[in-house]
Amino acid sequence: MKRTALFIIFLIIVSQETEINAQQSIGFKVHAEPLAGWFSSHDSDVAGRSAKAGFNFGVTFNKYFHGNYAFSTGLSLITAGGNISYSDTIMLKLKNPVEILPKNKLAYSIKYLSVPVGLKLKSNQIGYVSIFTNIGLDQKFILGGKIEVPSRNIAKENADNLLRRLSMGYHVIGGIEYSLGGSSAIVLGIRFDSNFTDIIKQPDAKITHKMLGLHLGFNF
Repeated sequence: MKRTALFIIFLIIVSQETEINAQQSIGFKVHAEPLAGWFSSHDSDVAGRSAKAGFNFGVTFNKYFHGNYAFSTGLSLITAGGNISYSDTIMLKLKNPVEILPKNKLAYSIKYLSVPVGLKLKSNQIGYVSIFTNIGLDQKFILGGKIEVPSRNIAKENADNLLRRLSMGYHVIGGIEYSLGGSSAIVLGIRFDSNFTDIIKQPDAKITHKMLGLHLGFNF
C-alpha cells in the first residue's frame, strides 16, 4: 500500500514536470522593428541610391526541440523601400507611360507579408541575460507598392505592375534576451534581411532588396 502511494506520488510529480516542460517548449514573441531598406544590383546600368526608412511588425513562434535550440516561424508585415537610378533612359509602365532619363532617382515603397522559417540558437542564461541568434529563409508576398519620381513630379503612384508578386530571401538576427521571470523576456538585437530573387521587373537587371533593422521584441 505504501509502495502504491509512493508510486502514485511519483507519477504526479513526473506528469507535472512533463506538463511544465511541454509549456516551456513553445515560445511566442511579438516584435517591432524600425529599419532602413536599400536596393542592390550587380548590373552596372543600375545604381542603388540612398536607403529609405521602414518598419517591420510581426509575431514569431519558437518550437524548442533540444535545450536551447528551436525551429521558428511566424508572420511579419513589412513596409520598406529604397532608391535607384539607371544609367540609360528607361520607360516606366505606369498608368501613363513615363520616360525616365539617366541618373534620375526612383523611390520605391513596398509592402510585404513575410513568412520566415528559421533555426534559433540561444546560450544558457548568465544572470538575467542570454545571447541568441536566428538564421533562416523568408518567403515574401508583395502586397503592393508606390513609386515617386521627383524629376517628373510623380508622387506615390501605384507601382504594383512594376513589382514581382513573390520574393525569396534570408534573414540573420542576433541579440540578447533579458529575462523577467519564467518565459517572459525583453528582446534587443539587430536584424539583416536580403532577397535572393529579383524584386523589380526590369528585363536586363536583377535588383534585390536589403534591410537592416533594430530588432525589439517581447517573449511570452
